[in-house]
Amino acid sequence: MANVLKLGIPAGSLQEATAELFRRAGYKITFSSRSYYPTIDDEEIECLLIRAQEMARYVEDGVLDAGLTGHDWIMENGADVHEVAELVFSKVSRRPVRWVLCVPENSPVKTVKDLQGKRIATEAVGLTTRYLAKHGVTAKVEFSWGATEVKAPKLVDAIVEVTETGSSLRANNLRIVDEVLQSTTRFIANKSAYADPWKKQKIDDIVLMLQGAMAAEGKVGLMMNVPRDRLKCVLALLPALQQPTISSLASEEWVDVNTIIDESVVRTIIPRLKAAGARGIVEYPLNKLID
Repeated sequence: MANVLKLGIPAGSLQEATAELFRRAGYKITFSSRSYYPTIDDEEIECLLIRAQEMARYVEDGVLDAGLTGHDWIMENGADVHEVAELVFSKVSRRPVRWVLCVPENSPVKTVKDLQGKRIATEAVGLTTRYLAKHGVTAKVEFSWGATEVKAPKLVDAIVEVTETGSSLRANNLRIVDEVLQSTTRFIANKSAYADPWKKQKIDDIVLMLQGAMAAEGKVGLMMNVPRDRLKCVLALLPALQQPTISSLASEEWVDVNTIIDESVVRTIIPRLKAAGARGIVEYPLNKLID
């Protein structure tokens, strides 16, 4: 039987962002509206679409060899898995998501200690319970099936909810009392699977390509021809990620300069490069950047 890696793709908010990251890494994932088995253009990978909240448990149990999920859900499940890499991407921003303790704006609660004996709603019961225990607080923590923001103050005294920008919390007149946990996406593997040489190599190859795609995000390549007597001036303008590559041309009076820069500075730096003597300036996109 051919070797196959069983890979979990997170359903929901991270689904499209994950597929886009894989696409930039060189893998094409296609979703079907009626199937939990996305197709991927790699016959050695079998994908399963599963909620990020459950991913770590299925990876720990060996139902999946590997998968992508948040550090928060690894902690919530207490899952014994191998974290291969951190992948800092999310549906809104590149910032980590935050689990925060919130109360209504007019609540008398000022600190977590004020929640002794109170009622708290959250989707992350384990995280919240451990957080309260760390602060010596005993409260009733109930699982919330969704729309957690609207439950305070009529149904509960406080909530623990995940946020990226805080806009939803502000829209529901909620005030953050404390931060419970910061979380980023992790590529995780079953420990037995990662001990298998073929699966380990396959996982490491996928992660390398994903990290290369992420490293290239927001960056472009620039190449240009530069007179040798203007080279010092041109190099002084380049905020290079690495040392620029300088190659000789047919004419000894000119060199080719190739470098990588942030896309955001291109519009200001190209006119300055031209003024410094660079010619034949070409900007090109980057799909992956591997150190």
